[in-house]
Amino acid sequence: MSHTTDSLYARVKEEVAARADRLWDVALALHREPETAYEEHRAARLLADELEREGFRVERGAAGLPTAFVARTGTAAAAGEGPCVALLMEYDALPLLGHACGHNLIASAGLGAALAARAALGEFAGTLLAVGAPAEERGGGKVTEVEAGLFDGVDAALMFHPGVQDWSWAPLTASAQVRVGFHGRAAHPTGSPTEGIDALGALIQLFNTLGVLHRRLPGGSHIQGIVTDGGRATNIVPEYAEGLFGLRGGTTSALEDLVEELRSCAQGVALATRTKVEVTDVGGRYEHFRNNDVLSGLFAHHLGRAGIPLSEPAAGVYLGSSDIGNVSTRVPAIHPFVAITGSDASDHTPRFAEAAAGPRARQVMLAAAEALACTAADVLLRTDVPERAWASFRQKAAAGL
Repeated sequence: MSHTTDSLYARVKEEVAARADRLWDVALALHREPETAYEEHRAARLLADELEREGFRVERGAAGLPTAFVARTGTAAAAGEGPCVALLMEYDALPLLGHACGHNLIASAGLGAALAARAALGEFAGTLLAVGAPAEERGGGKVTEVEAGLFDGVDAALMFHPGVQDWSWAPLTASAQVRVGFHGRAAHPTGSPTEGIDALGALIQLFNTLGVLHRRLPGGSHIQGIVTDGGRATNIVPEYAEGLFGLRGGTTSALEDLVEELRSCAQGVALATRTKVEVTDVGGRYEHFRNNDVLSGLFAHHLGRAGIPLSEPAAGVYLGSSDIGNVSTRVPAIHPFVAITGSDASDHTPRFAEAAAGPRARQVMLAAAEALACTAADVLLRTDVPERAWASFRQKAAAGL
């Protein structure tokens, strides 16, 4: 690194430190008043106001989502010239559990990174975006933002996630929700048993078939289902039964294969039971996360300077799914995990929600804000970084990774 770059990193550190109490106040405000998917009106307003106050041009209601926003800065922000970096913020909470996934920290770290980078960089030939992405826990605001073209022209999409491990990237699978409905014919089981076609029996048979299928699925792939409609009365053969299935695949291609396997199984059961079946997607699909080694390496280096070393994820471990996957398969992206608890804990629990407002969370949030801002500066000022990031992206895309 040059002396000039080192002095820039030092300015970023100073800018984050100057805002430390303010950023923590934002994190705590979000934590005190959790808002669930698409209801994050206070959170979106708070974050957008903070960015606007420091000179960002803010578009509220971005991509047609009332609780999304995009804030822009940079000498090329209007012309779309030069490199472009997007700092991502999530701020939705979980029903009943509040910020048990730590999105209040994601939001405040993204905010801190955006404000610090703008202040430290001054005038620069490029664009810095701060993207407010609602509903990661349900529906995926980033899916809609991708489809609306919000990430077109972006060279790096950067965010971090609090967790229970210090990992440089997140092994996140592709996922989908699929509804399967069987149509049969109602009948009284004793008065006219031969006239009935048991839709619930067909659905149960599908569960049994999937149990056999599950034994031969590749790593990272699985199907989990629940019965959402099993009939109305015990003395009537159900004419309709329905199940909702969650599917995950290690890659987006593996998920597509798994959805087709489910469809084939359902059609086979329908043929065997003389029912009719409907298989439909519920909501958008999350694609697998494609880590950008160049960008995640830079982030890990910067976070290491703050005293938090990151390692590679444990082999064979998968951490669920997220709409960041849909961003990462279109532009170079990072999604490191930084621990705010010990590895014996788990997110989506009351203990994790409590930790998201604790002293370790503050330390991690501020360190992540600094590392994100420094990584953004690398992309905006070092011409080799976006070039290498895109080369790595294309190499993985060609390999189907």
